[in-house]
This record gives sequence, C-alpha cells and structure tokens, in this order.
Amino acid sequence: MADKKFNVKYCVLLPIVLLVTIFLVAVPVDFFGINGLNVIQQRVIALFVFAALMWIFEIIPNWATSVMVIVLALLTVSNKGLGFLCNPDFGTLVDYKKIMSAFADPVVMLFLGGFVLAIMAERYGLDVTLARALLKLFGTNPNFVLLGFLIMISVFSMFMSNTATAAMMLAFLAPVLSKLPSDDKGKIGLALSIPVAANLGGIGTPIGTPPNATAKGYLEQAGLDISFGDWCIHMIPYVLVMILIAWVLLRFVFPFKTKKLVLDIPKKEGKSDWRTYTVWITFIVTILLWATESITKINSNVVALIPLAVFTACGLFGKEEIKEINWSVLWLVAGGFALGYCLQGTGLAKVLIEAIPFGSMSVVLVLVVAGLVCYFLSNFISNSATAALLIPILIVVAEGMADPSAPANAQFMSLGGARAMIVFVATCASIAMLFPISTPPNAIASSTGLVETKDMTKIGLIIGVIGFVFGYFWLTKIFPFPLS
Repeated sequence: MADKKFNVKYCVLLPIVLLVTIFLVAVPVDFFGINGLNVIQQRVIALFVFAALMWIFEIIPNWATSVMVIVLALLTVSNKGLGFLCNPDFGTLVDYKKIMSAFADPVVMLFLGGFVLAIMAERYGLDVTLARALLKLFGTNPNFVLLGFLIMISVFSMFMSNTATAAMMLAFLAPVLSKLPSDDKGKIGLALSIPVAANLGGIGTPIGTPPNATAKGYLEQAGLDISFGDWCIHMIPYVLVMILIAWVLLRFVFPFKTKKLVLDIPKKEGKSDWRTYTVWITFIVTILLWATESITKINSNVVALIPLAVFTACGLFGKEEIKEINWSVLWLVAGGFALGYCLQGTGLAKVLIEAIPFGSMSVVLVLVVAGLVCYFLSNFISNSATAALLIPILIVVAEGMADPSAPANAQFMSLGGARAMIVFVATCASIAMLFPISTPPNAIASSTGLVETKDMTKIGLIIGVIGFVFGYFWLTKIFPFPLS
C-alpha cells in the first residue's frame, strides 16, 4: 500500500506539478491578462503555484517544499541568481539577502523562543507541576474534570506546540480513561477534549500555532504589526468562550455515566534545584515581558531570544536540546515568508492590487470566502501550509481594499481592516478539525481507539461553524483590533 502511494506521488502527481509549473514559466506574459506583468513576476506566480500544489499533495514533506521554494527563488528571481535568468531587463529582482533572511525572520525567532520554553518546561517538570495544580481546582465531578482538561490543554497550547501538548495530555488521560466503564460515553468526550482544546488554545497567542506566526509576520511586513500583548488581549477571550461552548457540547453529546472521577497525575521524579528555579523564573519573566510589550517597548520577537540566551549561558540548553526543536515547522514558516518577500520585492503585489478591483468587491464576501477557503484547505493539508499559501495573497487583497480611493474602503476599515482579515483567516486554520488527518492532535485522539471518525467530524463541524461565525463577529464587530 505504501509503495502504491509512493508511486502515485512520484510517478503521477510530481510530473503534473512540474508540467504545470514549467507551463506557467514558459507561456508568454500576456497569457495571464494582467497589465504591467513582467517576466520576473511571472516566475513568482509559477513559484506560488508550485508551492501550493506541493503543499496540497505533500509529495515531499512540507518543510522540504519550503526549502525548495527558497532555493528556487534565489536561483530565478534574486539579484544573485542564475545570470541568464536573473537579468534586470526582465523585471525587478529581489535582494538575495532578503530571501535568505526568511530563515531568521523575527517571527521565526519568536517561534524558536516558544519551542525553547516548551522543551525546558517539559524537561524540568514545569508542565506536570502546572497540570497537577490546575486539575486540583476541578474536583472529582466528571463534568468539571472535563472542563479542567479543556482549560488546561488550551492554556498549554498557547505556549507549547499543539502536538506536544496533545501527546502530554494523552499520557495524563490514559489511566483516567482506563478506569471508566466501557459503556460510559464520557470517555469519548474526554478523548475529544485533547484535539478540541489543543486546536482552540493555540489561537490565543502569536506563538500558539504556526498560522498565528505567519499572520503576525506578514502584518509586520505590511507595517500593521500586532504586539504579543494585543494579540492575547483580543484572542484569549475568544478562546475562553469557545472552550466553554466546547464543554457544553461535549457534555451534551457524550454525557458521563460515572459520578466520580479521581485523577492521579504522578509527580515528576527528582527534587528542585537551581536549574528548576532558573527555568521557572525565565518562563515567568518571558511571559511577563511578552504581556507588557507596550510598557517595556521590547519587541516580542526580541523577548523570545531571552530564554535561549539564559538557558544556553547556564548550560541547561545544549546540543541534545537543540535537536528537540521542531525545525521542520520553522523552515515551513520561513518558506512562506520567502514567498511574501518575492511577492513584494518583485512588485507583483502592487501589480495585482492595481489589476484586481478589490475596492469594488463586497467586503463581507471577501472575508467570508477567504475564511471558508482557509478552513476547507486546513482540514486536508497542514494548517501551517495553508496559512503560508493564503496569507501572502490576502495581504495583497487587504492592501487593495484599504485603498483610500476605493468605494468599499470605509466599510473594510469599519470591519477592522487588514488586521481583522488576516487574524480571522489564521483562526479559521486552527478551527479546522474534521478528520484524524486534519491536525496532529486529532490523530493523537484517534489513536486512543475511543473516537470514531464520525464523532470527530460531528464535533469538529459544530465547533468549526460556531468558531467561524463567532470569530467573524468577534474580530469585525465585537472586539476588532485598532486600525493604527
């Protein structure tokens, strides 16, 4: 079966992708029907299509596609690429240093800092300590234990990877699930609390999930940056409301038969020493600095490197810990940023803004369609890839709709402008959880053997619809980001 899948990918899908890409590069510029388009910009369009198809079909790992995108961009549209291709007569070339800097984009560093914190929190038992403390607050009533897990998983997912959080919580839940009777539907609700809370919780902070980092990075490039604190102030309340909705839904669909549920999360072995205290203090200080960016004036991307500096200087973070960093996610995000640099640097963004009458379009329709496309794709390809594919395009759309001369400009700005659109799309990527393949936390929940796909799809669809509608009104009407 695996060989058949391999053959389809490499013998059918890969040739199709290559043929489509070559076709887009080889056809005359006039084929696209875009006024002012030049050869270099045509190559960027081909690069976008190549990345999209490779990410959708996952012919090679998504992060590998991102690396290929960066290399191809350097060779074909940069000022230090292949001489016969990268001729200034063909159009504006992108500074090669700018493309290469995608690997160290400030938002990539923000994510790196988040990974470092998560690794050290797990290594020195901060995660278990917090889990024990939080779950104690919810007693032994199964319904409140479910609420406790939803809240705790969502909180962890704001600062740790959703996958790591889901895996950790499954370890805590496994002994609890084994104690419940086989006919207790509450077991399904508890198992589903893992992906539901992990996916929703990541929405709360810029480092909670890769789509958030992608959104923040592109808004930063467009001069519309959202600080770490502002993101949290706007999105954590959204997460809390969605968690409460999920709690009510899981209780209703999968009611508990058991009246008492006792949790026993074992303590992490080993006593606290200066290393543990260093991790705790650094974790707390970092969170505080992120939350008080408007007061301290230290950019959140800069703050993210403080834990790395402290832990490496103290000898707590060495070559073994470096191996644990999720480099594949960082490289995937970097590839998306490189596409954005090419879009802006070659002038393609400006050409598209002038060619497409965004200003005359229905603002609500654009927002809704963008969100639906992101939601649909995120159920079948990785959230990170979806965000990396869509957000650069939507930044162009947002800039076009914010044109002061456009009739729809006032309406677009009244709905929160570019910030609302881009954050809404990032949110749509996170609420996509219909199938076991949709997100790693979904797959982890499915691995328990307690959750049937139809149950996951039913809960995922309801939460997706509610999250979509509530997210739209939350970001455009109830609590929009400031316009400047």
